[in-house]
Amino acid sequence: MTQPVIHFEIMGKDAKALQDYYSALFDWKINADNPMNYGMVEPGKNGIAGGVGASPDGKPAVTFYVEVADLQAALDKAEKLGGKTATPPMDVPGGPSIAHFTDPSGNLIGLVKEM
Repeated sequence: MTQPVIHFEIMGKDAKALQDYYSALFDWKINADNPMNYGMVEPGKNGIAGGVGASPDGKPAVTFYVEVADLQAALDKAEKLGGKTATPPMDVPGGPSIAHFTDPSGNLIGLVKEM
């Protein structure tokens, strides 16, 4: 896979409750010791990294992130194929550069710039 899925995100109204739930359900090690209280999930032996946190609007959402070389080029291609930009390229404080688009069915997909 040339542009792999490298991160997943599970968001909802109560970050702590979701972190506790998934930690107990799957024995995930989740570290939310950061200013945003965003729970970073360790990838484990055969998994990918992830995050569990609060969504800005309090609505539940599950998103996966694909690693790409150029965020804007990927957004442009998504739009050419029928998708729509949801979040233009932005830098996450202390983290990577990301963007989001919706596919033709309305699913939110995340993009992460190659590091």
